[in-house]
Amino acid sequence: MSAESSDGQAVLVVGGTGFIGSAVVRELLRPSASGPPVADLRVLSRRPLPEWMTSAGARRIPGDLMVPESLRGCGDGVGTVLHLASYVGRDKALAEAVNVEGTRALVRSARVARVLYVSTASVYGHGPHRGVREGRLTPAPASPASASRLLAEETVRAHGGIVLRPNLVYGPGDRWYVPLFLRLLRKVPVWSEGGRARSSLIGVHELAGVVGAFARSGWTDADRGAAYHVNHPRPVTVRSAATRLCRGLGVPLPSTDLPRSAHRELSSRLLPELTPHQYGLLTDDYYYDSARVWERTGLTPGPGFGAGLAASLAWYRQHLARLRLA
Repeated sequence: MSAESSDGQAVLVVGGTGFIGSAVVRELLRPSASGPPVADLRVLSRRPLPEWMTSAGARRIPGDLMVPESLRGCGDGVGTVLHLASYVGRDKALAEAVNVEGTRALVRSARVARVLYVSTASVYGHGPHRGVREGRLTPAPASPASASRLLAEETVRAHGGIVLRPNLVYGPGDRWYVPLFLRLLRKVPVWSEGGRARSSLIGVHELAGVVGAFARSGWTDADRGAAYHVNHPRPVTVRSAATRLCRGLGVPLPSTDLPRSAHRELSSRLLPELTPHQYGLLTDDYYYDSARVWERTGLTPGPGFGAGLAASLAWYRQHLARLRLA
């Protein structure tokens, strides 16, 4: 197979000040298992970059996915574009503007650059999903945000780019998975069928390591238009994840159990803002075979959720205290 590389060329990070993007920028600005620091790192941003980024050598490129014309020329001299920005709310118009039209404009501006997009396993829609490999599930998004991210994937893959599909991502900067899980545990302190459902998880630093490995390495013909699941190889039971989370944050564990249907009905009454898909992600089987990405990158996935959460507890305590959830 032939391989294409971006050695010596700039890397442009889109969404570099967000949850995943900040971790990726840190990964690329320092030596790691996949290579030396990226010499010419550019970050597309509407606002000035944090001082830690600029002092380490990152350069701001003005631009906004909501304003397609602002992206013209952003890919000049760039070898790889890392697209890490997505709208994940419930506004369909915003989802289409950012995820669909913004991605199309970005890819047009990328010209000959390689493009990698961090999407989500939620493009598969409602589960349960049990240990499936890439290509075995037909995407069936259950929300406007996930539908728009699938369209963004199609744009990137048609360009010959790579798509990464993590399931649940945790770590410093996570304002969705752990906070929402904790709200469910506090509002509905009952196990659903013993908490035996299993989930695929990945720490944000491990995800950043995978992104960094693709940014630093040559791509083969097999990578062009490919989609990879990106999760720790070992799924985690809901009960195990909840136990580690509650003990780490001093929250009481559920002490009783309900059948799934009764648990769902109780959750609907006590936490009505939780969508059916969100409820499923927190209480049902959503785990994916992610072996290909670790084989492809040669990275080790790390010790898993327990160690990753322990290293992140200080950040979660501060964030949840601001939300008055812990």
